[in-house]
Amino acid sequence: MRLSFLAAPLVCALALAACDTAGEPETADVSLDEQVPAAAPSAAPAPGEESDDGATPMGERVATLGLLNKRNNVSEEITLKPGETAERGPVIVRLSACERTAPWELPQETGAFVQVDILERGADQHARVFSGWLFRESPSLNVVEHPVYDVWVKDCTMRWPGEADSAAPSPSPSPSPAR
Repeated sequence: MRLSFLAAPLVCALALAACDTAGEPETADVSLDEQVPAAAPSAAPAPGEESDDGATPMGERVATLGLLNKRNNVSEEITLKPGETAERGPVIVRLSACERTAPWELPQETGAFVQVDILERGADQHARVFSGWLFRESPSLNVVEHPVYDVWVKDCTMRWPGEADSAAPSPSPSPSPAR
């Protein structure tokens, strides 16, 4: 009697463990000689075109970047479209892409892929000091590490589908008189 009393919980635990197949991936045996049916053609863009899921095409987006000369505390705004380059004194800033999350996604982030080249004193040509994504909400994530110059993202102007409708201010209802 005592043995069955101790064995019952063990048997139940083993039975429940055998039922758990959630961690196992589904597999299928396929012979290499079998023909796999062709996938249905997707609505992928034609070669040379890019799909932005209805958002503003990359070439039409506009990024606003900040450039700071720490030596003389002069800051200026640079406005570029992807593919454009701006030269300010010894600094060359290239913008490859800018992006911001869709309005329905959280957290909201704005970023730009930027390359920064600087002509150091006494050098014959510019040297790349930064190439990567900069994010407005996380300026310390990727940092342009230079003792004199700093570059950061201020904005990326673009629209998502349906955003134009929600951007229009809705009239606020007039307050009802108190009773």
